[in-house]
Amino acid sequence: MRLLLALAILALSPGLAFAHTGIAHGAGFFHGIAHPVGGLDHVLAMLAVGVFAFVLGGRALWLVPLSFVGAMVAGFGLGIAQVQLPFVELAIALSIVAIGGAAALGRPMPVGAAMALVGTFAVFHGHAHGAEMAESADGLTYALGFVAATALLHLTGLAAAFGAAHLAGRVGGTAARLAGGAFAIAGLGILAGWL
Repeated sequence: MRLLLALAILALSPGLAFAHTGIAHGAGFFHGIAHPVGGLDHVLAMLAVGVFAFVLGGRALWLVPLSFVGAMVAGFGLGIAQVQLPFVELAIALSIVAIGGAAALGRPMPVGAAMALVGTFAVFHGHAHGAEMAESADGLTYALGFVAATALLHLTGLAAAFGAAHLAGRVGGTAARLAGGAFAIAGLGILAGWL
């Protein structure tokens, strides 16, 4: 549990963990890691995916985060190929609202539908990673970095939800749904320019 807490603090402290790396923006593994953890919109969306997977339970615990990562890699390919997607930043902010809102509702959802929901938004997250990568960057190491950071944030969301459920006992599911609602509200704050 201490290891998970330390990893969560590291993931949520990008300024401390990656200050002054000396690597050009977007160039390599560490900047791949820094990109998802360096923006509140990305962090909230990744954590919301973990909480959403927890709320769904069962096979969704691993299939929902994996579908996000897979679709994000596809979106990354679109971004580096300079395929234009409309409203990328809007879709990233809406992902927090939609995924957090789905977790807040806590309604049963087929795993395939949940995978499609997060996967659709993941394409936009991946596109942003690809479009913002420096031309001189090694795409593979950069991609490995943002995939690792994304997976860590998903795991952090899952771990936080499991931890809250353990502490809250019978109302643990309610606590996770409340967290989903908080993510949705934060997403609205990003859309409105408050955050």
